[in-house]
Amino acid sequence: MTEFICRLGTPSGEIVTRIVEASAASEARTRLESEGFRVFAVSNANEGLSAMLSGGSKKGKVKQGDFLLFNQQLSALLRAGIPVLQSINLLKTRSASGNLRIVLADVEEKIKSGVPLSEAFEAQGMFPRIYTASILAGERSGALDDVLARFVTYLKRSVGISRKLRGALAYPAFLLLAATMMVAFLSLYIVPRMSDLFKSLSANRGLPTVTVVVLSVSNFISGNVLWLLPLLIVVGLAMYVWLRTASGKLLLHKLLLRIPIAGQLIRNMGTAQLARSMSTLLSGGITVPDSWEISSQSINNLELRRRSQAVLPMIREGLGFTEALDKANWVPELALDMVGIGERSGSLREMLDEVANFYDSESEVRLEQLTTLLEPLILLFMAAVVVTILLAIYLPIIQMISSGPTGGRK
Repeated sequence: MTEFICRLGTPSGEIVTRIVEASAASEARTRLESEGFRVFAVSNANEGLSAMLSGGSKKGKVKQGDFLLFNQQLSALLRAGIPVLQSINLLKTRSASGNLRIVLADVEEKIKSGVPLSEAFEAQGMFPRIYTASILAGERSGALDDVLARFVTYLKRSVGISRKLRGALAYPAFLLLAATMMVAFLSLYIVPRMSDLFKSLSANRGLPTVTVVVLSVSNFISGNVLWLLPLLIVVGLAMYVWLRTASGKLLLHKLLLRIPIAGQLIRNMGTAQLARSMSTLLSGGITVPDSWEISSQSINNLELRRRSQAVLPMIREGLGFTEALDKANWVPELALDMVGIGERSGSLREMLDEVANFYDSESEVRLEQLTTLLEPLILLFMAAVVVTILLAIYLPIIQMISSGPTGGRK
């Protein structure tokens, strides 16, 4: 079963978004229409902002950097008093991204035919809900340039965190790859070529246990590499395909939350993302329930997103936002206290900004801790493997030298 995000119209005229599990988009649409909903759009459940910006559209991918630059320029043009249609036309002709030019051309045509800017972007099927909702709020309030400026700030922070995460994990990944290649070279090339020497040594005396074990493993792998390598490739591809399914992603994300430092890092990043998304939407005049509904979809971790789905019904039933948030059972206690203070004092948006800034900083600390821990762990593990292989090679030679020329005679 796959999760689909469905944009619906209720019989009472309210516009809502629901996440529905179905085997195909057509099945989800049919089921919802049979329940009396008017279905506006059905799309695969995304994995947050980056997934929404990098796929799901026949027009091609739009990179985060290009999307950020476009919104910075659009905000600046609108603040300068240039009309929306003229701004889109200017940016369309000057954009370095071919895919973005195609998208903006379609948006321009829709605006010329009388479609609002928010609907023109939503019709592309490739932009996150928080973006189209922010534009809609700006159109309603008449402060589109201010709302876009806040979204640019939000997007800058999101892109910055993503880049820091990739940069921080790049060096440990390189270490792991280099160490794996070195171990493979020693065990599959060097050790088998010394097997004849080991056999001559074992004729006079028994080989050390470590040598026997390493030699057995090395001979097994080198002798069966023709079927082991395809097997590893098939297993790897099967894991890749399974992890792209809803059940595979959910299980992986649950496991990630249980890793001591990584789990806390994911919670902190999710809290910052959620708070910044809600603050951006609230500043545009979106209500708390609608802001939560849109913001919770931006959470990257599927398990945290699943827990957050129970919050919206409780808010609509009249429960306080902080109390409902506590029921999600993953938001840090300090964040709950800060949100509670903001809710009671009427400064929820400002407090959400503080929560986002605090947990962004906390995430950077946790990320540094994680990389600081990963690097020595990888080095120690690989060093232990290399030392074991070297001992297996040199111990028999050392034993032969230390026993002398008559060491093997009785």
